[in-house]
Amino acid sequence: MRSDHIKLGVERAPHRSLLKAIGYTDEELSRPLIGVCNSFNEVIPGHIHLRQIAEAVKAGIRLAGGTPVEYGAIGVCDGIAMGHEGMKYSLPSRELIADSCETMVQAHQLDGVVYIPNCDKVVPGMLMAACRVDIPAIFVSGGPMASRTVGGRGLDLNSVFEAVGALKAGAIDETELKFVEDNACPGCGSCSGMFTANSMNCLTEVLGLALPGNGTVAATEAARIRLAKETGMRIMTLVERDIKPSDIVTRGAMLNAFTADMALGCSSNSLLHLKAIANERGLTLDLREINEISERTPNLCRLAPAGAHHVQDLDAVGGIPMLLTELLAHGVIDGLVMTCTGKTLGENLAGRKFVPNPVIRPFGDPYAKTGGLAILFGNLAADGSVVKRSAVAPEMQTHTGPARVFDSEDEAIAAIYAGKINNGDVVVIRYEGPKGGPGMREMLSPTSAIAGMGLDKSVALITDGRFSGATRGASIGHVCPEAADGGLIALVEEGDRITIDIPNYSVTLDVSDAVLAERRKRWTPRPPRIKKGYLARYAKLVAPASEGAVLKA
Repeated sequence: MRSDHIKLGVERAPHRSLLKAIGYTDEELSRPLIGVCNSFNEVIPGHIHLRQIAEAVKAGIRLAGGTPVEYGAIGVCDGIAMGHEGMKYSLPSRELIADSCETMVQAHQLDGVVYIPNCDKVVPGMLMAACRVDIPAIFVSGGPMASRTVGGRGLDLNSVFEAVGALKAGAIDETELKFVEDNACPGCGSCSGMFTANSMNCLTEVLGLALPGNGTVAATEAARIRLAKETGMRIMTLVERDIKPSDIVTRGAMLNAFTADMALGCSSNSLLHLKAIANERGLTLDLREINEISERTPNLCRLAPAGAHHVQDLDAVGGIPMLLTELLAHGVIDGLVMTCTGKTLGENLAGRKFVPNPVIRPFGDPYAKTGGLAILFGNLAADGSVVKRSAVAPEMQTHTGPARVFDSEDEAIAAIYAGKINNGDVVVIRYEGPKGGPGMREMLSPTSAIAGMGLDKSVALITDGRFSGATRGASIGHVCPEAADGGLIALVEEGDRITIDIPNYSVTLDVSDAVLAERRKRWTPRPPRIKKGYLARYAKLVAPASEGAVLKA
């Protein structure tokens, strides 16, 4: 056992003494030491109940003959961080989480780890750490928040952001806004649509690092506690058989994740995170491959914000296993990949049959013949950009309009709320990339304001930053190269025509090369916005979004 390095032999008497100071007995120290990495805090609603999940995990570990060792991990609530300087820390927190998880496992020579994430960057940060350290590991999330149906409409966090836009447009009054505010988030769990947290928790299941139900069983259900206990027991099997993330997260598993992503219509942020996880595994995935996957994978689900269903509805019809059963039956995923059950994905799904239902459409009758995400290239995004096309209205799949240019999210929001954006405009928000932001802010406020004002079917947004999984509309993010690196987005001027063609995977600035060359001569790099602290270091080390915005060695 790895933990023998800290507990075996006379030379380790001081180490055992310190462990006994915590209360561990000789019997407990003779067993495998299993890390329980719990991201509980009292800021994120998706994490407020994780102490209970951790206790269930620890019970499972003890039942199976291990000794649990719990420790914490930080987390940022993207909803609370949204729309101000705090959002600059969200994506960078992923690297801190990965580094801290690596540190705890390596410094204390643990034999295996159960990771307990729930929201946004915690899930990919822990996945990156699991792949980097490569000891037996398994995940169990806190589960999704319930969505309440009030007055015939399903409410979620996005409803509140859009209600703000509706108030600004005069479509509702403050009483209505207060009603939505009080009812949209009814309790613990990750926000209930197919936003980033739920996307990544579902994809963790697809990757094979979590048991069935991880992505969809509600936070408040007893089934979530049982799943946590089963996860605690399962890590002991993985330790005994020495099944590691490198055995599970193979290229085939990564391609399965991208395929399921397309079928589910996940958050565009999942692209950043899957690329970062692949980087930890040393796997190369070209962005153009994503479009190839999209071409052969129909969009089978339209969960909020793309449709009326929520994650609880997906769970009710069989969850991720039901979706994978249909995808496997049509040969678009690899059933031979290993999973944390100790069996292949195909073995896990053996005997299952797809049952047509209102949430997951049959392969032959999809919402769209192509996947939920699209990677757009063109002179405005030579190295790629991403759009959640499953949440784009049909009339905005192709669009040409005048650029309305803003050098920060704050400037754009002010203009939107002031009613200065018109039908047909293309809002360009730049210097918000990983380096230029720094931190690549997620922009739910401007997209929700536009939707709330009823402009989401006539106005597009383009940015080198990123968009929330709750975003709907023609919102194109991750534009690379970013403005801070001298990307073409830095040269866009007010009134320039921009053409978006999602079916043909392109986004183009309709300005001649000669004019752009003259603008290039006049362009100078902007000085860093932040000159000290973690974000200053992050800006110096971060790779482009096309590479997953990982930190360069």
